[in-house]
Amino acid sequence: MSDLGRKNARTATVLFSVVAGMVGLAYASVPLYQWICQVTGLAGTPSTENVVASDTILDETINVRFDSNVSPALPWQFEPLQREVTVRLGEESLAFYRATNTSDKPIVGTSTFNVSPFKAGPFFVKMECFCFTEQVLLPGESIEMPVSFYVDPEIIEEANTKEVRAITLSYTFYQAKDQAKVSELKSTDASQDNGG
Repeated sequence: MSDLGRKNARTATVLFSVVAGMVGLAYASVPLYQWICQVTGLAGTPSTENVVASDTILDETINVRFDSNVSPALPWQFEPLQREVTVRLGEESLAFYRATNTSDKPIVGTSTFNVSPFKAGPFFVKMECFCFTEQVLLPGESIEMPVSFYVDPEIIEEANTKEVRAITLSYTFYQAKDQAKVSELKSTDASQDNGG
């Protein structure tokens, strides 16, 4: 093989490796980003690692607002059952969202969330939520989903966040890429119809 042929082969190998690496990174980027956000509070994502109830409850309060969004590709209605609550810092609170499948077929949906202002994300602690969990809704079915949370009292100790008096928790529902749970649901229904 000539020098030019070896050079072209080496260039092709390098380019193929770069493209393969980029595809691998693109595939892993979403779960990796979600994990980093959950652990660090990056981009207004509340921490969900090693969550325990607060041992300090202050008389000072903060308003928590609830927001909901739905991807245009998902035929669901999605809304908070309360628009805002006032909670004491460190006190666990419970809020609910409702999702309704407005289509004529079962659909699997999943949600992401964030907190604004972003700097409040690390202080908004979710004890239980429906985020990143696949929800299967039948046609016309509604489900109420709880969010248990508290706002860490340390929010008023930090120079960057001590003036924050309102936090918005925002969820967005998307149609799950993997609709396998719909197939599982259909096969369960079929076996029940056949007496199985």
